[in-house]
Amino acid sequence: MMDWSTCAAVERDPERVSGAWIFRGTRVPVAALFENLENGIAVGEFVTLFPGVTLGQVRTVLEHAARSAVAA
Repeated sequence: MMDWSTCAAVERDPERVSGAWIFRGTRVPVAALFENLENGIAVGEFVTLFPGVTLGQVRTVLEHAARSAVAA
């Protein structure tokens, strides 16, 4: 399991979205990004579909995931 605690673009609150990791300041789960990418949705379209999530946040999440994968 990936450690999201060091990623500045996300947060977790047990009172919101069942404690899932979400994009900071939103209720959009980080998992939604990866599910949409798997389904062929482009990053730009994801940001359009999920208001409140910024392109910068998406880039930070993807960079964090890439660094974590390399470290594993």
